[in-house]
Amino acid sequence: MTDTTPRKRPEQPESEGGGPTPTQLRKTNVTKRGGGDPAERGRTTIADGVVEKIAGLAARDVLGVHAMGSGFSRTFGAVRDRVPGGASKSATRGVKAEVGEVQTALDLEIVVEYGVSIADVARAVRENVIAAVERMTGLEVVEVNIAVTDVKLPEEEEEELEPRLQ
Repeated sequence: MTDTTPRKRPEQPESEGGGPTPTQLRKTNVTKRGGGDPAERGRTTIADGVVEKIAGLAARDVLGVHAMGSGFSRTFGAVRDRVPGGASKSATRGVKAEVGEVQTALDLEIVVEYGVSIADVARAVRENVIAAVERMTGLEVVEVNIAVTDVKLPEEEEEELEPRLQ
């Protein structure tokens, strides 16, 4: 009687030249798809508003900065904050950004506290804004222009609008 059950045979090279087996060929001929660094496959764009928010928050962190924006934008923002459904305090108030592919330029309007060195505050704002924007976005900050629009005097009342009762 002959055995008719299939038996697993070890893979042998089909050619006598000692070349690689089909299994070895499959393992060594793995092709990579989409060659190149994954970080370079595509494009990332960053909106002006994103850079403006980062810069606004970084500028507000500097001691001596009382507020951001001109008197008009602060007044308008205070009114908008009081309206139901209005936007919350805007992190972009007093900040304008121009964003390119790899660089950005910023214009800031600040109000400083009375008694601080305006030059020192401006230098600290510039350094903090540049560090934050470059770290978070990877963009090169080519310039940060700062306009000091007001000085907060100690005896001035905070600009608050009284809510009206009806």
